[in-house]
Amino acid sequence: MRRTLPPISTVFLLAAVVSAQAPAVPFKLGTFEHGGRTFVGLVVGDALVADIAEANAAFERDTAGAPRVSMPADMKTLIARYDEGGMRPRLAALARAMSATPRPAYVRELKSVRVRPPIMYPMTMLNAAVNYEEHAAEMSRAGGAAPAPPAKVPDPIPGLWERRPGDTRHNPYFFLKPPAVVIADGEPIRLPPGRDRIDWECELSVVIGRTATRVPVDRAADYIFGYTLENDVSDRGGRGDGRHGSDWLIGKGHDTFAPLGPFIVPKEFVPNPQKLAIRFTLSGKVMQDSNTDRMTHNVYELVSFGSHILTLRPGDVIATGSPAGVGTARATPIYFKPGDVSVCSIESIGTLTNPVVGAASPSSNGR
Repeated sequence: MRRTLPPISTVFLLAAVVSAQAPAVPFKLGTFEHGGRTFVGLVVGDALVADIAEANAAFERDTAGAPRVSMPADMKTLIARYDEGGMRPRLAALARAMSATPRPAYVRELKSVRVRPPIMYPMTMLNAAVNYEEHAAEMSRAGGAAPAPPAKVPDPIPGLWERRPGDTRHNPYFFLKPPAVVIADGEPIRLPPGRDRIDWECELSVVIGRTATRVPVDRAADYIFGYTLENDVSDRGGRGDGRHGSDWLIGKGHDTFAPLGPFIVPKEFVPNPQKLAIRFTLSGKVMQDSNTDRMTHNVYELVSFGSHILTLRPGDVIATGSPAGVGTARATPIYFKPGDVSVCSIESIGTLTNPVVGAASPSSNGR
């Protein structure tokens, strides 16, 4: 007896109803290239990726009654619109669809596309300096510029950082990382000519989700979109004359000195950003092995402090500082050399891998 199948639109409608009741499928977001085109992609299981525009078009075409949701062409727009116009539930529905069997036609293997920096490029990148006490201690032992534990309770920073009763920590400290030096997962860290003391700093980074100005600490979570990784590559060679103290541009701002990504994890999939294992390996050898619970100032305090200095906007990034284990603080310092492989991993967030290469030729553009 021949069975009559329901119309295809009915099948997709039933699938959508079942999907809406199913558990959430965790996803990540990134920026990719395929066939000469750049797109925002949805990543599931660190193995599959879908162009959100292509996936959404198929979903709306095949799901009866699905409301129209306009998909942004770039990550900053997606971040700004994440909680508007049905964006968040639609991305959740697409993540569930990507996990279905058989796999939808628009789903690709992650290895088949080129990974780009997830945000191209942040308007502002704030990096926290010496935000782990163990890192402060190792740099102090190595004769670096990191401050020793305060001999007395520091004064507040008027208008920017108010000191709560009983708080004896150093005040938070930021420097600007140039967005122009951002590179993607898999792209090479290029050693600058004549600079032979190039170091690593594996860091959890906060991605801002809403325009933030003078945000209180207890409301800072509302302004966070998600989390990613940054390797705050650092030139420890100094400038020779000690002029005006530390030179943060030389120390932090060479081309390729901000590997970022590979993806962004929305905050709903990171229950506690202050309890994440963080590890850095250099050519397979563990150099940093710590946890974000060792931060001096937590992610919410850093967002609040940064927003009291300048307005933060969707897609801006705050790197929360490096744990102990940098190369320059070792009894025998270790620095990047051509042929090394830099691997920064943070629990639940991802793994950022970059080869290390020598100086570019004069005709190279440094990327």
